[in-house]
Amino acid sequence: MGFKDKLTKYYTDSYMQKYGDRMTQFQGNVISVKVEEKCILWIFHKIQAFLIIKPERSRSIIKCRYRKNKWFKKPEFMKISQGHTVIVQGLKSQVSKKDPAEIIDVMNILNMTTKKDLVPVDHSQLKKVRQKQVMR
Repeated sequence: MGFKDKLTKYYTDSYMQKYGDRMTQFQGNVISVKVEEKCILWIFHKIQAFLIIKPERSRSIIKCRYRKNKWFKKPEFMKISQGHTVIVQGLKSQVSKKDPAEIIDVMNILNMTTKKDLVPVDHSQLKKVRQKQVMR
């Protein structure tokens, strides 16, 4: 292994050790989308997107939040409409006394309706995982 591989492995292992128990992934239909954009002095751009998703074969709903801050460039968020089927990957929030509701902090969204994703990912492995679940 080269130096770059060792460094990548170290960061991956430390991230999994810190957040591994909070990582989650689910698939469902979008009920609501709300995107808020703010610009501070034409330099600092903030974007916040709130999604409410109803998982497949479930009566409950899940609230998701995507936050991104960027200097000079406006951060992008994908187009999602009500009724789209999505796969959300993220971290469960830590429950606090101020906000007891559980909100998922979004890391990636895969829109299965339009076949687009927020962060590019290899879809060949994702399809293999879905096929195994369907066969059972």
